[in-house]
Amino acid sequence: MFIDLSVKLNESTPAYPGDPMIDIKETEKLDVQGYCGHRVTLGTHTGTHIDAPSHMVEGGKNLGHFSLETFIGRAKCIDVTAGYSIDKCSELELGEGDIVLLMSGMSTRYYEPEYFTDYPVMTNEFADYLVEKKVKMVGLDTCSADKVTGFPVHKKLLGSEILIIENLTNLDRLPRQGFTLFALPLNLDLDAAPARVIAKVGE
Repeated sequence: MFIDLSVKLNESTPAYPGDPMIDIKETEKLDVQGYCGHRVTLGTHTGTHIDAPSHMVEGGKNLGHFSLETFIGRAKCIDVTAGYSIDKCSELELGEGDIVLLMSGMSTRYYEPEYFTDYPVMTNEFADYLVEKKVKMVGLDTCSADKVTGFPVHKKLLGSEILIIENLTNLDRLPRQGFTLFALPLNLDLDAAPARVIAKVGE
């Protein structure tokens, strides 16, 4: 079974405060040119997207510097609705190269203004634990891993080349472990890119 963990991209898709909204314009009409086409303008951090080190780290790598294998792998989902507890991680025995998804429940409020103001954030201790375990990606159902000036959690994770997926959805449909994640960003060699993120559960 495949589960789509990506939000839909359209002109109703919210954007992080200060980021550009999606703009979609029809450029060709089927009844005029004989074919249909559109121009889509959006930011690299729009919707479900993946942050590269260059987003926050001086001299950090762009997405294009990472192999395809980085974006696919064994994944585990941790329920953080009661807070970011390292005990939850130790129960799952995180291993090197794992992809860790953190379910806070905020995706149900994606279209509400509070989604961008009242979200929970990862503790520095929790981020240190993920770095120690050498996971390769961390996925969030929130708009950011930080809510303070300086973005310390972003810098801690990205500085260790742990990529960050933001604005995930449907994490409540996942098992705690035993599934494979495909998180493929657009082939943009930039600081971030929108991504289609899909979980394969079972055979």
